[in-house]
Amino acid sequence: MSEDRPQIYLVTPPEFDLEVFPARLAAVLDGIEVACVRLALASRDEDRLARAADALREVAHARDVALVIEQHALLVERLGLDGVHLTDGARNVRKLRKDLGDDAIIGAFCGVTRHEGINAAEAGADYCAFGPVGETPLGDGSRAGLELFQWWSEMIEVPIVAEGALTADLVAQLGPVTDFFGFGEEIWRADDAAAALKTLLAPLG
Repeated sequence: MSEDRPQIYLVTPPEFDLEVFPARLAAVLDGIEVACVRLALASRDEDRLARAADALREVAHARDVALVIEQHALLVERLGLDGVHLTDGARNVRKLRKDLGDDAIIGAFCGVTRHEGINAAEAGADYCAFGPVGETPLGDGSRAGLELFQWWSEMIEVPIVAEGALTADLVAQLGPVTDFFGFGEEIWRADDAAAALKTLLAPLG
């Protein structure tokens, strides 16, 4: 993969069948180079989260892909994960960096606000994610636009992730100014997730 081509970051569905999803994930990882997977289950059931993390860790680590969990920082070390993805911007980054150490991946979702991203970067986040970048009926309608990514790529060294309602057109537009594309429901709602991902990535060549 070329140095300047954005890397791929996969986000699990908020709910999935543990009998089926690990094999679906494996098929994508075997077909496309992926940098990181985020376990983003909506469940707050610790046993359910632990079983999902165990299954996906096996799949991801066998292919040298990092696995982070959304929000549940206390489970990172217990479940042998690579880090945590925070959904509330910069708020807990500094504390968790101290708790989890330098080697853990700590990412922060910063919505559509540059200011939140700067705070997270300064607090020690390994990446800042912005979105949604595409049109979605969810949320309040605000989007992270091209200008934010252009500005960030020129001014800030911390890697940036573009996620939320991605399309092939947006991939073409944001490709030169983002470090990662975060794909979730865009691919999992297709029968063949790997094929769907390849279609979305086609503009990158």
